[in-house]
Amino acid sequence: MKVQTVAMAAIAVAASTFAFAIGRAVWQSPEPAPPRTAPTYFQPPLEASIPDDDFGAMVSRGKAIFVDTPTHAADYVGNELSCRSCHLDRGRMPNSAPMWGAWVRYPQYRAKNQIVNTMADRIAGCFRFSMNGTPPPADSDVMRALQAYFFWMATGAPTGTTLPGAGYPEVHPPASAPDLDRGGTVYAEKCAICHGNDGEGQRSGGRYVFPPLWGSNTYNKGAGMYRVDLAAAFIKANMPLGKGGSLSDQEAWDVAAFVNSHERPADPRQSAGGRDPSAR
Repeated sequence: MKVQTVAMAAIAVAASTFAFAIGRAVWQSPEPAPPRTAPTYFQPPLEASIPDDDFGAMVSRGKAIFVDTPTHAADYVGNELSCRSCHLDRGRMPNSAPMWGAWVRYPQYRAKNQIVNTMADRIAGCFRFSMNGTPPPADSDVMRALQAYFFWMATGAPTGTTLPGAGYPEVHPPASAPDLDRGGTVYAEKCAICHGNDGEGQRSGGRYVFPPLWGSNTYNKGAGMYRVDLAAAFIKANMPLGKGGSLSDQEAWDVAAFVNSHERPADPRQSAGGRDPSAR
């Protein structure tokens, strides 16, 4: 009887010790991490607030050039893309290189041409590479109008800083090397409905509503979008249109490589003897 009593007492002590240990572990467990909050993006002014004066007229002209560049800056465009082809929602959308995010970061040094660039330089590069054309003169009305539009869009934004939503969000490196076959499958399933089976884009009213992605009428090999990493970042954040973020990182890399594997105009900096050192 005495042995049984001692045994029961030992069990009770062990159970109490175990319960205390469990309670202590629970009590000491770290609190769950707070939920991630979505970044707060700069809000550009409403277009209805464009001033009704000479400056506002130039802002409106810049917007028109931005939305339909081949019509309003025909002398400088070598394909039929517009600024809005890469900068969505008339240059207003976060994470699609919005112009309010670009304006406040210039002048800045760019490794691409190894000089300090002004916004006029940056616009000139877009005409030369993305639109495969000829840059407007720095003192032209086209250049003035576009800069007026960007300046107005950045009203109230802090300068000299990278705002949340500026540029394209960096996409994680792929788990495996980009694969053209996988990219072709993603393209056929997710992209061709808008951009065409052969990357030819879609027109309405004589203008592209969905831009061509390869061939003679799209960006050339000097454009930033020809970089697979940059194209993958744009695609991951913004494509398919209205469903940005729905592709996996691997899918974004694969389809970017697939798109850029097709033929397109040459980099204008290339010459018969190699790269032109004076080109920007």
